[in-house]
Amino acid sequence: MPFLQEGLEHNEPMMVAVPELGLGLLRSELGGDCDRITLLDMTRIGHNPAHIIPAWAEFLRSNGGGAVPVRGIGEPIWAGRSADELVECQRHETLLNVAFAHSGAWRLLCPYDTAGLPPDVIEEAECSHPWLSRADGWRDGSSQCRGLALMSAPFDAPLEPAPLGAEMLAFDLANLPAARNLVAWVARDVGISGERIDDLVLAAHELVSNSIRHGGGSGTIRVWLDGGVLICEVSDAGRIGGPLVGRQLPADDTVGGRGLWMANQLCDLVQIRTFADGSVVRLHMRTNGR
Repeated sequence: MPFLQEGLEHNEPMMVAVPELGLGLLRSELGGDCDRITLLDMTRIGHNPAHIIPAWAEFLRSNGGGAVPVRGIGEPIWAGRSADELVECQRHETLLNVAFAHSGAWRLLCPYDTAGLPPDVIEEAECSHPWLSRADGWRDGSSQCRGLALMSAPFDAPLEPAPLGAEMLAFDLANLPAARNLVAWVARDVGISGERIDDLVLAAHELVSNSIRHGGGSGTIRVWLDGGVLICEVSDAGRIGGPLVGRQLPADDTVGGRGLWMANQLCDLVQIRTFADGSVVRLHMRTNGR
């Protein structure tokens, strides 16, 4: 509240994206000033954390493009996130620094529930935030915060190996339709609805096409069910160099990047990894819908 009250006093544009419980508390405190702040439910706009940077970018574009002071509050990490979601949220928090390193006069506050989240999550937060503060007013720089060069490096956090029973197909240009058919067949088999099957097949097609064009002309696709989530993995010998690929809409004159952007718009979660011997992308689609 003090962060928002200061912004209200200076008539600064502000956006708050936190889970609905936090929004309810803020509405009670803000009263009539709610209309002066954009309030968004983070569990909706950030169910896929790759959607959050584009939301902040649009907020900045709509409020002076960094030429005037603006404020934001974003809470993408809360108790109850799955292990895979948590890693991608932590990656998002790191990439905020890369995406907005030269974005002008705006301040972003990221709340963390230090009582409800594990200590290792708080420790990782100290590595992605240059400034730390507490409710009692203490504030200091983070000695653990990584530099921009390290934050921008290819992401190689390990992934659990695909299960032995995963459906698998080695593909190249000649059997591209077979890869799409495999995804559609497994998705139908686990009960995903028709429109979401189309979304997943389209996202998988974009990844497979990327492998053929940029990943050495071939790759491997694996599909399996993990609890209530269908996972589609595409691996190839290529490397994904841009840290923000899939999180920024590519410019019209940019070569590549549209497939991963589209995948993030269509799927519940996308994991992107680049290793010494190639790249892996995993698409997640919940079987029970969004």
